[in-house]
Amino acid sequence: MSRPLAFSIAGTKLVVILVVLALFVALVAPGSASAQQASQRIVTIRDAETENLVRRLSHPLFRTAGVDPGLVRITLIQNRAINAFVSTGNRLFIHTGLIQQAGSVKELIGVLAHETGHIAGGHLARMPDEMRAAMLRSVAAMLLGGAAAVATGQSSALAAGMLGGQASAMGEFYAFTRAQEQSADQAAVTYLDRLGWSSRGMASLLEKLLEQELLAVGRQDPYFRTHPLSRDRLEFAREHIARSRHADAPVPPGFEEGFAMVRAKLDGFIDPPAMTWRRYPPSDTSSPARYARAIAQFRSGRILEAVAMVEALIAEAPRSPWLHELKGQILFEGHRPAEALAPYAQASDLAPDEPMIRLSHARVLIELGQPAQLHRAVAELEATLRTERDSPFVWRQMAVAQGRLGNMPQADLALAEEALLLGDPRSARTLATRAATALPAGPQLLRAQDLRNAAAPENQPPQRGR
Repeated sequence: MSRPLAFSIAGTKLVVILVVLALFVALVAPGSASAQQASQRIVTIRDAETENLVRRLSHPLFRTAGVDPGLVRITLIQNRAINAFVSTGNRLFIHTGLIQQAGSVKELIGVLAHETGHIAGGHLARMPDEMRAAMLRSVAAMLLGGAAAVATGQSSALAAGMLGGQASAMGEFYAFTRAQEQSADQAAVTYLDRLGWSSRGMASLLEKLLEQELLAVGRQDPYFRTHPLSRDRLEFAREHIARSRHADAPVPPGFEEGFAMVRAKLDGFIDPPAMTWRRYPPSDTSSPARYARAIAQFRSGRILEAVAMVEALIAEAPRSPWLHELKGQILFEGHRPAEALAPYAQASDLAPDEPMIRLSHARVLIELGQPAQLHRAVAELEATLRTERDSPFVWRQMAVAQGRLGNMPQADLALAEEALLLGDPRSARTLATRAATALPAGPQLLRAQDLRNAAAPENQPPQRGR
């Protein structure tokens, strides 16, 4: 928490400049104190079914745009607001609220197509230059305003000139972002046409968001504020739909059904059970409604009822890994690990490329703790680490499994990986050194040596003063 500034009349000019700069940075700089404070409140979620759906929808768009799907990292943020955005490093962030409040899979596809336009257009790479340019224009205006105020001796003119300069610079910056939004819209409809997918979802979501124009800023969805909207954008989408031969094209098979199940799952896990039961009453016998109600039962502690409801869904869709996974989760978190093993094993067999399912299966195997099960847990964790090497939690599970098998050098190596990821180079160095003294020649020994070198003091970034 920063201390409040105390200033005299003589110091007014400097303080006002600092305040205006702070406001500017808070608005546009991702590394600002405000942004850092906001990041502390961000909750990300991992769910194999939701991630699978997003990949199925987004990867065709990425490939059509000439973007390698393997280079885009997608993160789900638990937040009820409608929002999605990209950041530097080809990172795509999606609020769960976007999925929960979308009226159809086409609306979600429209947003993903738009964000793909930002990634393919390199918009985020140009953003820092635009921010710096706007900052310089703002500072220049402040200094000119300050010079005029000093000449006239009027402090009110000083503040007005500075704020006016800031408004002008911010106006130019937001004009740049509006141009990016239009460019991303144009790219989005191009990608959708190439795939033979309808653009109607873009228009329907823009219609929803434009209804918020009259709301107070604090009540508007973040998408409205971070993606400047205008009736021109809506008109562009409508005009494109009017002339597109794919305007009424159906979505690929399974998209809408998969979306409905994911939306119900998020509703069930994120919203209070009472809200879920109101939204999905017993009179609604659809699979998504029963899915949401089963999760609400689980969250209310009614394990047997929840399992029975999921088993009824499995009888209708026996090859759904997500249903087997949910059954395993209900039983495992209901303190029945022995019963959870079979559904998790089935889910892992049905979805061998889903790391979160294989991780959950490994956790049950570790809990049961028999040697054969621990060996299987290590295999599942090795498969998980092919895509989740930056997860400290996975390395911790590997350390537990190896330790229970009596493989202490391998356990130390896993703990060294975890420590380095958690920003504890001293522990990482100690653990890696201990592992290196006991491991036989081979890839694990080389990795221990690499970790020891990476954690060496001379290889650590300099500590910044506070």
